Amino acid sequence: MQEDGQDAVRGFVPTPAKIIDHMVSRLFRGRPPEPSDNLLDPGCGTGVFLAGVIRWCRETGRALPQMVGIESEPGRAREARAQFCSTDGIQIRHGDFLTGAIEPFDFVIGNPPYVSIYSLSEEEKRGYRVAYETARGRFDLYLLFFERALKCLKPGGRMVFITPEKFLYVETASPLRRLLERVQIEEIEFVDEESFDGLVTYPTITTIANRPPSGATLVRMRDGTQRSCRLDGGGSWMPIIRGGSAERSSGGTLRDICLRVSCGVATGADDVFVRRADTLEPELAAFALPTIAGRELTKPGEIRSHSAYVMLVPYTKEGSLLAERDLGPLGRYLSRKRERLTQRTCTRRKPWYAFHETPPLPEVLRPKILCKDITEKPYFWIDREGSLVPRHSVYYIVPADAGLIERLCDYLNSPEAGRWLAEHCQRAANGFLRLQSNILKEMPIPDGLARSRRRKSASRRQLQFPELADSERLAVR
Repeated sequence: MQEDGQDAVRGFVPTPAKIIDHMVSRLFRGRPPEPSDNLLDPGCGTGVFLAGVIRWCRETGRALPQMVGIESEPGRAREARAQFCSTDGIQIRHGDFLTGAIEPFDFVIGNPPYVSIYSLSEEEKRGYRVAYETARGRFDLYLLFFERALKCLKPGGRMVFITPEKFLYVETASPLRRLLERVQIEEIEFVDEESFDGLVTYPTITTIANRPPSGATLVRMRDGTQRSCRLDGGGSWMPIIRGGSAERSSGGTLRDICLRVSCGVATGADDVFVRRADTLEPELAAFALPTIAGRELTKPGEIRSHSAYVMLVPYTKEGSLLAERDLGPLGRYLSRKRERLTQRTCTRRKPWYAFHETPPLPEVLRPKILCKDITEKPYFWIDREGSLVPRHSVYYIVPADAGLIERLCDYLNSPEAGRWLAEHCQRAANGFLRLQSNILKEMPIPDGLARSRRRKSASRRQLQFPELADSERLAVR
């Protein structure tokens, strides 16, 4: 889990004692430890999970197993050693669980560090990608902790981890889900999102036995309901967990019928490039395009083709960055903001006045469908004229066939699509959904939309290749 401050940069947040005691009870349920057993906390911090094991053993009259805690931060490792210096059978190691040698264990328990790929050095990322199956895409360290813990768990051993729920559905965690389908996932419990002392998180407690899968997984939801289900495959498990099906529609996905499904334009300095339209100097009007942010998408229905805000764009309509000498009045305006603009990381590789990401204007300035990036309930709007430039708090969907835009938007606003998004999207604060392009692209579409797209493509091909035989044209259809 994460919090503000230096510790959170490397993923350390203490786990509340109530959760620790609950996890320890799950770890030893039906199989209490023996003195000859060994137990690991792979990211032990100051030793709170090891202390939880001691509490459980004292309360139940059981002998302690041999215990090992591994901690990479030297200060916390020293604190843990000091705490257990008078307790036999506890060893605290200062080291990196992901790179150091490790022996097999009967039990593993812990709260792996939650560290985004963006907090890792290039050298770290390269090393992890070589060593771990789960180090794919924009991976997080907790995925790698899962993999390493599974590999050091003895046959018949048990592990209990508390992690973000995202591993159940995000594409990045697909390799981990394929690893987990080889073992028995005994239980997945969705924990209250405010369990971590005021931090809004979406944690799950996962209990795993290292044996071939032989039964269903018990899933406990946050609302108190529970169900048993079989979890397998690398696709999202959330449809199965919620009682649906993980099978995809035969009609294809949103990516199949769209030119682009993407987050809006990121300038890296909206305070410079985005201005109120009614205060814009006349000489800058030639560089201004109407723009829209997520906070302006409020009421269902139509959206206006004009906006209260404009984006000053130092690019041609074809998406090429203007030469500095051709910026004219825009160049003079931006020069006054040069110190602010050069603070952006993108200027290490781009001219000082470029956007953080090069805007694909030929696709942006088309009829398109818009939605907010974070929302309580997804809703989609049509920009019919294609004149609005979505900012980074808006996602935009550009159908390859503009004639499908009405039907596609109706489908995206349907209860069926809403259920699919609720099952596959990440969670933000207060239960809101976080929409992302990689999730939207995989949304199944009705067969009718896919057939319309295929017919359109076939018709274009007939015009391009009139010599095709009738039979071949039928095959194209």
